Amino acid sequence: MPRCFWCNEDPLYIAYHDTEWGVPERDPQALFEMLLLEGFQAGLSWITVLKKRERYREVLFGFDIERLAALSDEYIETLMQDPGIIRNRLKLKAVRQNAQAWLRLQDPAELLWSFVGGEPKINHFSLPAQVPAVTPEAEAMSKALKKAGFTFVGPTICYAFMQATGMVMDHTTDCDRYPHLSSN
Repeated sequence: MPRCFWCNEDPLYIAYHDTEWGVPERDPQALFEMLLLEGFQAGLSWITVLKKRERYREVLFGFDIERLAALSDEYIETLMQDPGIIRNRLKLKAVRQNAQAWLRLQDPAELLWSFVGGEPKINHFSLPAQVPAVTPEAEAMSKALKKAGFTFVGPTICYAFMQATGMVMDHTTDCDRYPHLSSN
């Protein structure tokens, strides 16, 4: 099956590409999880984060936003010893800060989807070089999230988040997933 250029032969990556990436997600809990995971990706490859996702779900209480907003400094230090996750103190502290910021938002899912007008934006890229790393919508999302108190939400992270959660559909035209998603 033809897939997007970035999808390698790792079965985990293939499953992610084929069943999750680019599928519109509106559940606030799932959106929050993906926003944090995209933040953990900063400076790394997505497959690195994907391979650690299940451990993150364990140690971050299934991405329970209220529990994460109350993380203690001691627990963050405990996480720094866990080889099953990315041990970056700033990224781990961002979990707590972002959970607190999320809880202050009136309707986080609506806010996030507002940057694409509430509906998936379907792109028609045929070449890898056409797929942007940043868009004006991602820059606007980043600015709004930072203003709301979030961290690790730069424009590149926001665009990757938008792609992952189906706010934008960037499966390339040669990908088997492209026709299926574009008809929705």
